[in-house]
Amino acid sequence: MNSVERLEEIRSKIPSNIKIVAVSKTKPASIVEDLYTNAGHWIFGENRVQELEAKHIVLPQDIEWHLIGHLQTNKVKFVAPYIGMIQSVDSFRLLHEINSEAKKKNRIIPCLLQFHIAEEDSKFGFSLQEASAMLDDELFYQNKNVEIKGVMGIATYASDIKKIRSEFKALYSTYEFLRKTYFNSSAGFSEVSMGMTNDYMLAVEEGSTILRIGSGIFGER
Repeated sequence: MNSVERLEEIRSKIPSNIKIVAVSKTKPASIVEDLYTNAGHWIFGENRVQELEAKHIVLPQDIEWHLIGHLQTNKVKFVAPYIGMIQSVDSFRLLHEINSEAKKKNRIIPCLLQFHIAEEDSKFGFSLQEASAMLDDELFYQNKNVEIKGVMGIATYASDIKKIRSEFKALYSTYEFLRKTYFNSSAGFSEVSMGMTNDYMLAVEEGSTILRIGSGIFGER
């Protein structure tokens, strides 16, 4: 089965309104182009700015790129001109930097707030307390060149379905709390990015609107 067939199989299992970000990290640009040309797929995700830059330069310019890995503030300027969404906003400092670079490019950059929902310490993300403190700060509302579209989280890498489900439930309840408390008048705050190759069906059941799928589409690295 090739990447086009694998993508079509995944699409057949999920509701049509759920977005799939095809995570193309470590894969050559030619495979991305194949999916773009032969499956009509245009949303791709990368973890690292350097790899994203290399692909963006050579691939069709209407591809919507999502940055899904940890983003250092000094790298924001490289992606600000074209990035479709930054899913991994994990600090107020980073959000402020994204806003600053977006302003220079006369853009409004869609962003997701990343929450730490897994057991592993290696995962980045806000706690609900940290995010609430940011959203209670009047300085947050001066950032006019970013649009917070929702939340993102990465579940524990484990085979324990109950554990993964509880982490997805926690992220969804965080999304609901933020929507009611801070984004009540914002129709654009509507995205919950959770679910990867090994757990995307669980994520769909728990309310995901964006799936980030790599090896399930492109095969193992």
